[in-house]
Amino acid sequence: MQQDPSSLDQLEQRLGANWSNLREAKRLALEKQAQLREALVEFQSEDASIVVFGSLSREEFTEHSDLDWTLLIDGAADPQHVPLARKIKAAIKPIQGKEPGREGTFGTMAFSHELVHQIGGQNDTNKNTTLRLLLLLESCCVSRDEAYRRVIRNVLIRYLFEDRGLWSQSKHRVPRFLQNDFARYWRTIAVDFAFKQRDRGGEGWAIRNMKLRISRKLIYVSGLLGCFRCHLDFTPANWAALSTSKDREQLLVDYLGKVFEATPLEILSEMLLRFPHLAPASRVILDAYDGFVGVLADGDKRERLEQLTEDEANSDEVYQTTRRLSHAFRDGLLGLFFDQESGLDDLTKNYGVF
Repeated sequence: MQQDPSSLDQLEQRLGANWSNLREAKRLALEKQAQLREALVEFQSEDASIVVFGSLSREEFTEHSDLDWTLLIDGAADPQHVPLARKIKAAIKPIQGKEPGREGTFGTMAFSHELVHQIGGQNDTNKNTTLRLLLLLESCCVSRDEAYRRVIRNVLIRYLFEDRGLWSQSKHRVPRFLQNDFARYWRTIAVDFAFKQRDRGGEGWAIRNMKLRISRKLIYVSGLLGCFRCHLDFTPANWAALSTSKDREQLLVDYLGKVFEATPLEILSEMLLRFPHLAPASRVILDAYDGFVGVLADGDKRERLEQLTEDEANSDEVYQTTRRLSHAFRDGLLGLFFDQESGLDDLTKNYGVF
């Protein structure tokens, strides 16, 4: 059965664009996801889900991409979880290409208790924050998904049930608790970039820098836009009706859960589609992103960024080309978020800035 065109497909057609790198990356991602589901079919459980992150879940996969995965457990502790994780790692290894990152965030187990209960405070570690927010913003389940869906739902319940300001008589209808955590995560990965640059003696700094400027920024953008949609999609009258419902939090959990099922590019594209006057910004943003994915898909260019030293950057053609793409991506996003006609400028100033 033929699927309806995605928001990205519709935007590409409306603008007369040709984002071939994004189409190929999506094809490879869906193919790799299908391979994983077939390879992992024996590891099925209602209490544990195998979840992938990064470019694979964002449907921006290339032949040179990492494959980040986690065994997400939402059930009683079981001594067999450790050998199960080892078996999953062995089953994934022939498919994955590159190993998960060296920080140890992926390629192992994660437990729902910390993700749901440790939001903020000293026990909310970088790893915990990363896993929790990436579950919302860039994850995909490649096994039975009962545990995966329960954890996401319970995380959203925490953010929405405890957001007193969201349900007050406010001018805006934006989940500030959730949005603030998206902002905190974005600032955390920006600070961690500087830490890793020092800790690793500059190794791999160029490709991490470009990912921070473009793909990592996209993750934050999708989180902001997902929160802003609560204001844009509910009229004051509809919100008032929702606010008086005894099931209001559950209804909003269902709504936001559906919003964040989409990939970051789809969340961005949907917002751009609804405002035709933003066509120039749309073209700039997605032309730049398509160009960036094209760089990562080119083995020689990607290797150059991985090996480049800071001293070589100013005269390196690959780095400077990718840097220009990052500037175009930034400028297009500024046109989107500070657009007055859509009202996004008001939301951005009140939530993205202050």
